[in-house]
Amino acid sequence: MSTGISTNNDIKSSLNGSIVVSVLMVLLGIAAIAFPYFSTLAAETWIAWIILFGGISKLVYTFQTREQGGFVWQLLLSLLYIGTAVLLLVYPLQGILTLTLALGAFLLTEGVFEIVYAFQRRDQPNWVWSLANGITTLVLGGLIWFEWPFNGPFAIGLLVGISIIFTGVSRILLAIAVRSKLNESSV
Repeated sequence: MSTGISTNNDIKSSLNGSIVVSVLMVLLGIAAIAFPYFSTLAAETWIAWIILFGGISKLVYTFQTREQGGFVWQLLLSLLYIGTAVLLLVYPLQGILTLTLALGAFLLTEGVFEIVYAFQRRDQPNWVWSLANGITTLVLGGLIWFEWPFNGPFAIGLLVGISIIFTGVSRILLAIAVRSKLNESSV
């Protein structure tokens, strides 16, 4: 009997953590919407630095393993990473436009996956929130495609902010539904 209570308490504790993370997601989404150009530029710069460090790591690895073959191809790949990162850092507006288009593809794909995921969870309470999240994300991805390149300077921050808010809210509602179900079963 105590094992069941302990398990319920563990689940409730993890649900509380999930709710806290979901609330943080909602707050970050609001911040991204409030400052869309800044959040778009920050995302583009962050991605550029990640690619740069990835390229430098590849370059070091290339020279460490040059005896194993494929040196020229590994070197070219490293330089591609580094060159792309430098271009993103030097020409952030063009990088923003490119990343905006990539984000549109990402959101369209994520929306489809979320919708499929929601339909697989139809037997669970509040599954429609996952469906609403998927539809919203799909619509946001479509908006990018139809408005590109005019929406580039603010689209990433604005649309990702909206998506993060919907994801956070849907996760909060799902966690509350599970908690409610646990409370019903423990009575």
